[in-house]
Order: sequence, then C-alpha cells, then structure tokens
Amino acid sequence: MNRIKNIAFSALLAVGSFSAVFYTSCNKDECKDVVCQNLGTCVSGICNCAIGYEGTSCETESRTKFIKTWNANDQIGATNLVYTVSVGNGTNVTNVIISNAFSDDFFSNTINATVDGNTITIPDQQPDGSTSNFRVSGTGTYSAGRINWTYTITRIFPAENKVHTGVWQ
Repeated sequence: MNRIKNIAFSALLAVGSFSAVFYTSCNKDECKDVVCQNLGTCVSGICNCAIGYEGTSCETESRTKFIKTWNANDQIGATNLVYTVSVGNGTNVTNVIISNAFSDDFFSNTINATVDGNTITIPDQQPDGSTSNFRVSGTGTYSAGRINWTYTITRIFPAENKVHTGVWQ
C-alpha cells in the first residue's frame, strides 16, 4: 500500500513539474525586445514614459512640439491681439520659456511655463518682478499644430482680471 502511495505521489509530482515547465515556457517576456529610452519602463510590451517624454520608445521630449515661433491671435473682450511670440527650452524637460512678446509685449521679461503631454501651463507669476502691478496665469492645449489658450492677466491694484482666449499657430 505504501508503495502505491509513493508511485502515485511520484506520478503526481512528475505531472505537476511537467505542467509548470510547459506553462512557463508558453509565457514569453513581452518586454524582451522593447527598448524604452529616457528612463521609460516596459510594461506588457509597451513603454511607460517618464514625465517629460513621449513616443513609442519615449524618444521625444513632450515640450518639443511647443518650441517654435508662433503667430498668436488672442481675444480680450472686443480687442484682438495679433503678434508673434517665441517658446524656447526651459531649465528641464518639462519647462519652457515664453518670450516677452507674450500678449503683444505686455510684460518686459520672459514667462515660465510647464509642459505635460499636450498641455502647457503658465503658473501664477509676476514676470516683471515684485514691483510690477500685474500677474499672469493660464493653460493651453496643443492639437494639430495649434495651441488653444485661456490665460488671465491680473492687475493687483486696483484689482482686475482680464481673461484672454487665443489660438497660436
């Protein structure tokens, strides 16, 4: 009886081992041939990109599509502002600098912005320093070679907000 138990246990162990080897040999590593750049990581055969990068292999800085000279057409109430503005590289892969032609030369200094995928954000700031009476903040969305903007220029004293909308191409 003991001998039959040992044979049955050995047979069961052999079938289990064979099944385990067979199962693991059928599951291939989906990330084996995937190379993710710029600190991207492969998950299930697809690169998950680090912040500031995009593309199949995380090969492109997200801010690249924003870096250029734009023809701006902004509206503030009934006033139409048409001007040229440049966006350049900032201090890291998520930062850009908008030149001083922003909002038809409203500010003397450059404006800092951040990029996350197709969104550009101007965090609340006083580009001309603490002696300036004006602040700016806003967001834009990149699509098909254009940025659709909504930004606010705030006069600190007397308090007044002017909301601008625009398209940069």
